Amino acid sequence: MTRNGHGLRVAWLGHRSQQLAGGMATYSHEVTAGLRRRGHKVTFFTLKTGEDGAPDPEMEMVGLEATPLLRPLVFSGAAAKRTLVDRLQAHEFDLVHASFWFSSLDFDLPRTCRRLGIPLVATFHVAFDSRFSVWGGITSAAYRLYAPTLARCDRVIVFGDAQRGVLAELGVPPSAMRVLPNGVDVDRYCPGPSDWKARLDGARQLFVFMGRVDSEKGVDALLRAFLSVDPPADTRLLIVGHGSERRRLQRQYRDPRVVFTGHIAEAEERIAILRAADAFFLPSQVEGLSLSMLEAMACGVATVATDVGGDGDALRGAGVVLDPTALGEQLELALRMLIEMPWLAPELGAQARRRAVERFSLSSNLDALVDLYSEVSGR
Repeated sequence: MTRNGHGLRVAWLGHRSQQLAGGMATYSHEVTAGLRRRGHKVTFFTLKTGEDGAPDPEMEMVGLEATPLLRPLVFSGAAAKRTLVDRLQAHEFDLVHASFWFSSLDFDLPRTCRRLGIPLVATFHVAFDSRFSVWGGITSAAYRLYAPTLARCDRVIVFGDAQRGVLAELGVPPSAMRVLPNGVDVDRYCPGPSDWKARLDGARQLFVFMGRVDSEKGVDALLRAFLSVDPPADTRLLIVGHGSERRRLQRQYRDPRVVFTGHIAEAEERIAILRAADAFFLPSQVEGLSLSMLEAMACGVATVATDVGGDGDALRGAGVVLDPTALGEQLELALRMLIEMPWLAPELGAQARRRAVERFSLSSNLDALVDLYSEVSGR
């Protein structure tokens, strides 16, 4: 409910397909479910790409016809736009929240909402890196493409001051931006028992990567470093996720200490893996603010991540932050430290858990989001 005790009517535009959108789909699912639990009515407009997640019987879903081009880019034609505009014209909503989804619909949305008198809040999930690098250059092109559209939104949600600075330099008004980090359900994602080490032949030590297995995620570098330190036979590196690099890496790194699970759809299974892990590794070259990293922190896992996007600021002082320009040697150093001094992992995990609870809880995120909705809608 808002401060005046009324529920809001929210048109949510976002991805539901984990295969296509990864963390963007998780963000949409967690936030919309949380809004519904608080008494707000959410209508979820989602792209029908053939890779959609399971239907949610508790939420009104509106499918918009779309054709995947190159992940995560999606083309939506005139029929999809007509469906969206017709529903918005019916004045059923207090506001639109667009978790921008790399769709051709994105760029005309501010003008449509302005014409209909409906406030528009946007979240922009694109990874970024302020360093001069190949991946930084690729992502900066996406920021330049979207900046004029974001500048016409009523409010733009950013994950931290670094991302706000990038967008401000591109012309997005600072007064329209609000820092609202990703949130994790810290009651669900929490330390607890798990049988995953037993399922991995009684592994004594378990390291985990969880996310998209694409080239920018640095999984290749992690695998090389792991095998270079020659860990004991009862140490495992678990690679959880799908992506363009998975099959190649699985063929290249054939070692009994390395296990590829592929995509695991069930959240409870992913939580069980994190609870069993001694350390979580995210050696990305670019990031926004990784939900997978925050979930690992909330589960009390010692966390190792590169200083890219918002991840370094989120983790610094509560985990191991790596310089991405010296990734291989720093990964080896972190792995040796955790293997040779296993007593460090529980202490680092406790620090990570405290940071997640204090700064990145979903409950606090929803409090701030509803306040923002009230601000723009006048309710």
